[in-house]
Amino acid sequence: MSTKIVIIDDHQLFREGVKRILEFEKSFTVVAEGEDGSDAVELVEKYSPDVVLLDINMKMTNGIEATRQLLDRYPETKAMILSIHDDEAYVTHALKTGASGYMLKEMDSDELIEAVKIVADGGSYIHPKVTHKLIGEYRRLANQNNSGSGYQQPEVQIPLHLLTSRECEVLQLLADGKSNRGIGEALFISEKTVKNHVSNILQKMNVNDRTQAVVTAIKNGWVEVR
Repeated sequence: MSTKIVIIDDHQLFREGVKRILEFEKSFTVVAEGEDGSDAVELVEKYSPDVVLLDINMKMTNGIEATRQLLDRYPETKAMILSIHDDEAYVTHALKTGASGYMLKEMDSDELIEAVKIVADGGSYIHPKVTHKLIGEYRRLANQNNSGSGYQQPEVQIPLHLLTSRECEVLQLLADGKSNRGIGEALFISEKTVKNHVSNILQKMNVNDRTQAVVTAIKNGWVEVR
C-alpha cells in the first residue's frame, strides 16, 4: 500500500525538492503541501496522511508547536521534523512533543527515503549526527549524576553471544553516529551490506530502530561511548 505524505515547509523550492526525492520511491505519494505549521491540522483532516514532514522553523507556527497541535487531534499520525539544527535541545523538545523522527536538511536522498520508511513502519528515526550528540549528553549527565561515586563507563563487553563480530563493529559505528554510508566507508563494504547488517542487529536485539539499538547497547556496556 502507498504511504501518504504531507510536506510542510515555508520554502517552496525546498518543498519541491523533497517532493521529487520522495516520489522516486514508488510506495510514497505526496498528497499535499503546506507553507506553515498552521496548515498541518487542516491538511491531515483533509488528506489523512500516514506521515507529515514539518520544518522546525516557520514564521507563524513552528514545527514543534504544529506537531503538538497535530498529535493532540490525530495521535495516530506520524510527525517528522526537518531541521538545520543538530543541537540536542531541539531534538529533545521535538521528541517530547511526540515527533517520531528528527531529520537534518543536510541528509542525502537515500537517507531521507529510508527515514520515512522507518517511521511509516512504526519505528522512530533520529539523524545519526544528532544521535551521537544525544549520546554525548547522556554520558555527560551520567558522569554528573555519579560524580560523587567516581562514575566510569563499565568495561565494554562486546556482545559476541548475540551478534557476529562484523555486526558488533557496525553497532559500535552506529553508536559513533555514523550513517550507513559512513559505516560502509569505515569498513570498506557497500551501503547495501550495511543495511543488511543493521537489519540483522535490530532483529537480534529485538528493537525497532537504530536509536533503540544504540541506547540498549550503551545500557548493557556493549559499545564504547566516545
